[in-house]
Amino acid sequence: MRSRRSLAAAVSVLVAVLCGLASSITTTAAASESADRTSTHRSQQTRGWTHYVALGDSYTSGPLIPLQRLDPLGCLRSTQNYPSLVALRLGRTVLTDASCAGADTGDMTERQKITLGYHRPQFDVLRPDTDLVTIGIGGNDYGVFGSIIGTCPGLRDADPSGNPCQEHFTVDGVDTLTEAIQNTRRDVEAVLDGVRERSPEATILLIGYPRIAPPTGTCTDILPFADGDYAWLNDIEETLNAALATAAAGNDATTFIDTYPASLGHDACSEHAWIQGQHLNPIGAAHYHPNRWGMEGVAEVILDHLGERGW
Repeated sequence: MRSRRSLAAAVSVLVAVLCGLASSITTTAAASESADRTSTHRSQQTRGWTHYVALGDSYTSGPLIPLQRLDPLGCLRSTQNYPSLVALRLGRTVLTDASCAGADTGDMTERQKITLGYHRPQFDVLRPDTDLVTIGIGGNDYGVFGSIIGTCPGLRDADPSGNPCQEHFTVDGVDTLTEAIQNTRRDVEAVLDGVRERSPEATILLIGYPRIAPPTGTCTDILPFADGDYAWLNDIEETLNAALATAAAGNDATTFIDTYPASLGHDACSEHAWIQGQHLNPIGAAHYHPNRWGMEGVAEVILDHLGERGW
């Protein structure tokens, strides 16, 4: 999920400095011979995974989390993002990570404009023998996330104890962002169908978004929102995750992985935050994005679902 696609351009210079120190490492494990393929997706969990594809936006790619990969630089993809951590833990898995900062559902089938060029359609990396796919997508569709963090901080001073951002996005009694998320659900459903078509043997995991704001209280130095907009931000994120869960439920090869409960107590305001606040950390995380601990937390939820415990 991205505040704006322009964030990728804004931070790419910082990433380039970091990447000068990094080799173009990949954290994929070596491939090994797999057991015979079975006829069901669930049986794959008992035999290991051989080809894992990760699709998604910046909440998957991990902008500014060291070390940043160079292939391509503009996607702001970390060697310590959750796909890399999951592949490392699975051990006998080759990871193809196609995630890219700023991506939305349209970038699954169309090339994406990034700093210094274009990123190929993410679906291009899917193969008939791909047996595990994770997808973290939807937050950028219809500009929902970018609209929130691009607008809400600027409205706080006018009504610091109220909910000016919620009011801003409510037109004739209708929350326009909530309404847009219903379109996101349909777009994600099409993405899941596209993955199933290209990789018919794959188990597909649709990854939800972790909590950004606390359930109660505020921390305006970290999340500069009006007090009443904290609850609204939670509502929007819960609505998005619910839409993703509904999309997954309609696809028999897909399971929704809900990271929201596990991230309770790890919001941007917490001592052990999974999410960076408003201040960009050039050697840690982009603002309003997961940090390394957030990636580890999401990876643990995924591995727990796959039955791979014991970090």
